[in-house]
Amino acid sequence: MYAVAVIGGGVSGLSCALTLADGAKRFDFAKGKKFLVVDSGSSDALKAVLNNVPGVKRGTTGEEYLSFLRAQVEEFEDVNLVEGEVCEVVKEGERFKVILSDGREFEAELVVFATGFHSFPVKTELVEVVPHPKSPRPGKIALKPKAEGVFVCGNAAGEITMVATAAGSGVSVACDILSRWVGKVVVPHDSIG
Repeated sequence: MYAVAVIGGGVSGLSCALTLADGAKRFDFAKGKKFLVVDSGSSDALKAVLNNVPGVKRGTTGEEYLSFLRAQVEEFEDVNLVEGEVCEVVKEGERFKVILSDGREFEAELVVFATGFHSFPVKTELVEVVPHPKSPRPGKIALKPKAEGVFVCGNAAGEITMVATAAGSGVSVACDILSRWVGKVVVPHDSIG
């Protein structure tokens, strides 16, 4: 069983997984925890050219950026990156079952939805689908958690639709989860030598 299942392998989902995995290396309370990322390969970032993301060279394609993020995440052996479409997420007691369209099933203690803002085809009663509060285009959606242990990040959380905001939202959710595990606010800061 995974500690956290992240549904969505775009900017916010990968940023969340990266921060969780790094925290598991830094903090005793998170050591040994395993993480799942399910990526459908449909991130909006794949179509982008990045010109205003802090720390990213102007003109970097979204595909290049996601490849870089994915490679960072893959450095952590405690993260399992899985390609597939999630079709259903249910809560069974104190755990969540994530069911993919090809029949594979995974269990996790917590679940993070990082599914973007275009649509939400996942069958679940764990979130409420609402109009996106900050989208510049009509008809976009956001998700509101309805159950304990459910988190939402990135565009799905109603954030401004920019790469830097999506990354920050994923990191913020990961910090919330790490803090939940230890019972106080923690941040896995980088340190200077």
